[in-house]
Amino acid sequence: MTAPALARFAALLADDTRAAFCLALLDGRAWTAGELAAHAGVAPATATGHLHKLVAAGLLSEQRQGRHRYVRLADPQVAHLIEDLAAHLPPAPVPARTLRAATASAALSRGRTCYDHLAGALGVAVTDALERTGWLTRAAGFALTPAGLRWLEGLPTVRASRRPLVRGCLDWTERREHVAGAAGATVCAYLLGQGWVARVGSGRAVRVTPSGGPALTELFGTDAAWSA
Repeated sequence: MTAPALARFAALLADDTRAAFCLALLDGRAWTAGELAAHAGVAPATATGHLHKLVAAGLLSEQRQGRHRYVRLADPQVAHLIEDLAAHLPPAPVPARTLRAATASAALSRGRTCYDHLAGALGVAVTDALERTGWLTRAAGFALTPAGLRWLEGLPTVRASRRPLVRGCLDWTERREHVAGAAGATVCAYLLGQGWVARVGSGRAVRVTPSGGPALTELFGTDAAWSA
């Protein structure tokens, strides 16, 4: 790695449109170029040019299906990079210009997906609960305890990969770490699959469902994130 190479790589995200694409793709879904163009408020041709650069750099991967071209973040490591960069931004948010924007921002702060694991106040609360139950320890970095490993083995697992089993991910709204890695993805998929947590609309925001509150209390104990 040389200084010019690092500068060129960093410059990929030093653009509002490309940054908007990467933040949108943190929902873990595949988007079409047209969807991303509409999201960022740019012309389709402009979006295509930016996507070519992100794919060529290995930040995004693409898949063609019929006439459509879909793109997504290349892997969980890219998602971690984007979320980690966001966590280092100044904590003071830009005031929302509309009620809709303020509502969407509040929903993301309460709970969201960070690629394939939970983030926001809900993600931090689940992480704290895993520690309270004795399934997670942070004594020397994030690690599952033997009891935590046994619990995790009883859940439907996400697809195998070479990613870490468990690690901490600095939350850009809570300024605390939430659980990530394969374990974080498994927990997120389990809670969504049980219907205890549900997506809000088509974005990254998630919420605890009416049936999820009592279920999470029984599993993890009382917490304001799901007991209110």
